[in-house]
Amino acid sequence: MRRDMMITSLLAFCAGTWAISEPVVALDSRDGALTVTAMAEGFATPWAVGFLPDGGFLVTEREGRLWHVARNGNRQQVRGLPQIRVGGQGGLLDLMVPRDFAQSRDIFFSYAKPQGRAEGTALAVGRLSEDRTNLQDVRLLFEMAPGSSGGRHFGGRIVEGPQGHLFLTIGDRGDPDTAQDVGNHNGAVIRINRDGSVPADNPFVNQSGARPEIWSYGHRNPQGASLDADGTLWVNEHGARGGDEVNRVQKGANYGWPVISYGRHYSGLPIGEGTSKPGLEQPQMYWDPSMAPSGMAIYTGDLWPAWRGQMFVGSLKFDYIARVGGATPTEIEQIKGRETDRVRDIRQAPDGSVWFISEGRGTIYRIAP
Repeated sequence: MRRDMMITSLLAFCAGTWAISEPVVALDSRDGALTVTAMAEGFATPWAVGFLPDGGFLVTEREGRLWHVARNGNRQQVRGLPQIRVGGQGGLLDLMVPRDFAQSRDIFFSYAKPQGRAEGTALAVGRLSEDRTNLQDVRLLFEMAPGSSGGRHFGGRIVEGPQGHLFLTIGDRGDPDTAQDVGNHNGAVIRINRDGSVPADNPFVNQSGARPEIWSYGHRNPQGASLDADGTLWVNEHGARGGDEVNRVQKGANYGWPVISYGRHYSGLPIGEGTSKPGLEQPQMYWDPSMAPSGMAIYTGDLWPAWRGQMFVGSLKFDYIARVGGATPTEIEQIKGRETDRVRDIRQAPDGSVWFISEGRGTIYRIAP
């Protein structure tokens, strides 16, 4: 079948399975008008969306609820989640539908796990029942140690690596200096096997006193993560007052927080030792003033060939989607409208469309040409 016919067939299939209604609005972009359709609405603090191969999708609410939305639009709550500590920025966070879902029915999710009086970012897996009403055989794969109180900077994004490893981002939990200590998980990106074990080639496996799950460290609060076409992990993370970053994550690398930063403390005082120091990684780009980045997707689809390899980053503070591209990443444009109210998550759908969560409107939207 010719490539254009395959794309047309796929689009027609996806349009039917997601019960897409008439476009609700057109947003401007440098590559033409974008149609935006509300796919599901009425959520309380939605945090993440994930696509199922039958055309349905899953949505997490930070308040501790998981929802299944069928291809005909019918919605039901998925039961079986473990105990979740809901408070501050914590609760039920990300979800990830793995590449082999059709065979395994596994769903991976991150959340704030109670740890006595504290709580820590945790990663678990459960098998979605065939009727999409329950998670079965839920197993804890990882929880950060030690736990922290305060309800801030959980990170929580999950990415399935090229070889099936799981990456999880963890914030500094509001205790900046801990991000420089590989003896805890604060301010780190961790990498584990699918069963929760530690890969033998992780960088700190043989370092005494280090947490072997750590892949990189020195992060403040990474809330967006995605793989590029080469399988390299990228994250975005919140700075303080200025200095929100996009980082290309490398094995064993230290990303500097709070020793270096392009931002300042909320009081206006300088952070650490300046903007650079030998041995500490520089961001690929940063925002000043802070735009509070969240979900991120690196585009690989066919609907906008010119967008391939570019990043789409949601802004919680200024209510827009940043399109980022170039050999030296820069913000190409801001896609903005009333629908982009606190953009919490951004995902590329199987048909190449871009979906995003408006936390402020409690709605899941789809962008297409």
